[in-house]
Amino acid sequence: HDLQEPLRAVSGYIQLLQQRCADKLDEKSLQYMKGAVDGAARMQGLITDLLAFSRVGTKEQIIVSTDLSTALAAAIENLKVSIQEANADITFNPLPKLPVDSTQIIQLFQNLISNAVKFHSKQKPEIHIGAVRRSGEWIFSVRDNGIGMDPQYAERIFMIFQRLHTRRKYAGTGIGLAICKKIVERHGGKIWVESNPGSGSVFYFTIPE
Repeated sequence: HDLQEPLRAVSGYIQLLQQRCADKLDEKSLQYMKGAVDGAARMQGLITDLLAFSRVGTKEQIIVSTDLSTALAAAIENLKVSIQEANADITFNPLPKLPVDSTQIIQLFQNLISNAVKFHSKQKPEIHIGAVRRSGEWIFSVRDNGIGMDPQYAERIFMIFQRLHTRRKYAGTGIGLAICKKIVERHGGKIWVESNPGSGSVFYFTIPE
């Protein structure tokens, strides 16, 4: 809050200047103002994501038996607009009930599906969520047919602020996958990705039974 309020004030004053001086400034000056507003908006997004990242580690977990199919449905509903805009197909297998923090698991699914929708190729996005049980844990997968990535970046992408693409090409702050990693590790699991350029990606994460 202390960081966001001054930023809102800066953005607000610049927008007021835009409205009052639009007919008095040349094209270059208007571009400078637009750049300032865009920079403030990016900073607000960064602060929001940093707060979300910090809350994962500080907020008390509320662990209850949760139907993960219901959590997945909530995540898909939250992403309804972007899914429709991308004309993405999302399919999933039946998911188990597990003792988890449902709010964090919804966020986990939401971040992974959002990335799968965002980094799609020229093909229609197809995303599948699966789960298999193995020796005291469940292994979940979020598979897509998107642009994929070089395997050398498979660990780097889970680090905070790490991006493989410019903001101009793909929006974002580089915090979403770091939040996923933190959520999974707080639940006693691990997360990883298997991918190749042009061949889509499969994000895996485990949750103990």
